[in-house]
Amino acid sequence: MKASLFAKKNSAAGGNLFHYVLLLAVSVVMMTPFVWMVSTSLKQPADVFVFPPQLIPSPVRWANYADVLETIPFHLFYGNSVYIALLVTAGTVLFSSMAGYSFARIPFWGRSLVFLLLLSTMMIPNEVIAIPMFLFMRELGWINTHLPLIILPVFGAGGVFGVFVMRQFFLGIPKELEEAAMIDGCSRLRIYSTIMLPLAKPAIATLVIFTFLTSWNDFFDPLIFINDRKLMTLPLALSLFTDESGTSWHLLMSASVMATLPLLIVFFFAQKQFIEGVSMTGLKE
Repeated sequence: MKASLFAKKNSAAGGNLFHYVLLLAVSVVMMTPFVWMVSTSLKQPADVFVFPPQLIPSPVRWANYADVLETIPFHLFYGNSVYIALLVTAGTVLFSSMAGYSFARIPFWGRSLVFLLLLSTMMIPNEVIAIPMFLFMRELGWINTHLPLIILPVFGAGGVFGVFVMRQFFLGIPKELEEAAMIDGCSRLRIYSTIMLPLAKPAIATLVIFTFLTSWNDFFDPLIFINDRKLMTLPLALSLFTDESGTSWHLLMSASVMATLPLLIVFFFAQKQFIEGVSMTGLKE
């Protein structure tokens, strides 16, 4: 009996060790591009492609970051990306939470059909509707403005994904909470704002991270709708380090490091709720 228990413990320990080693190997592979980016951002231009590669630059050239600010109006592009990402995130959370609550809790004719039609729009690639959307934005006079970069993600595929996430979360909240609030005379709007939203913090954190990340890294839409250099976002600005003579890799990597910082900050503050939200917004009906 003892031998059998000992064998089971050894087997479990061996399985855990294998999983830890596998996760460590995957982590190393995933971290390698980031480490290379940071290392290259501190190198001399001539040391970027030396062989064997230098993981720790010698000498360390902090001036690359100052050169980025002098080469292009990086602060302007940074500000454009920050306020666009914040507006898109706030709008998506508001729209998706209200729509998700409606689909999860408010019965109306054709609810399932409408929700299915919304989900079907996520299967349409953005490139397919790029030309019609450009023509539509031109008719509205929104070309070369930030409005398409803010409105389209909120009510497009990103917003639909948010509706799906919020709906799945609200379906898991006991109906007794709503019934008790209605008995006390609460309206739907008050139930949504005072009961549902506080309970939905994990799902909201998940949606915030995904939405902010998508908006921050968006290259295609700004490329289509923005012509004025002053209105460019960071993904477009990073392409300015490449010209006919080649790519300034040390400056490009320095700018990329600075562009990555907001993503790390958002995930750092929302990681606990994000992990909880991912585990609580699975498929349920």
